[in-house]
Amino acid sequence: MLDLALNVAFAAFGLAFLLAAFRLLRGPSAPDRILALDTLYVDAVALALLLAVQQDSAAYFEVALLIALIGFVSTVALARFVARGDVTG
Repeated sequence: MLDLALNVAFAAFGLAFLLAAFRLLRGPSAPDRILALDTLYVDAVALALLLAVQQDSAAYFEVALLIALIGFVSTVALARFVARGDVTG
């Protein structure tokens, strides 16, 4: 039963990842692309966690944590750049 749930979750998050990648490439504006990038890293975290459960390995949990940290910082930096024109100021 767990294998079926994992396969369905992999398919759902894989589809979400592809749709967000499409929005990132075709987004009509910068905020749409930033939101798509944010969704991409959330989907990547979910896929890493699903892989950790499937493989029964704790290393993927650390990978998911790193993806989440880098994704959060990049989203904040891009939002500040779009809003102010400068990341540091």
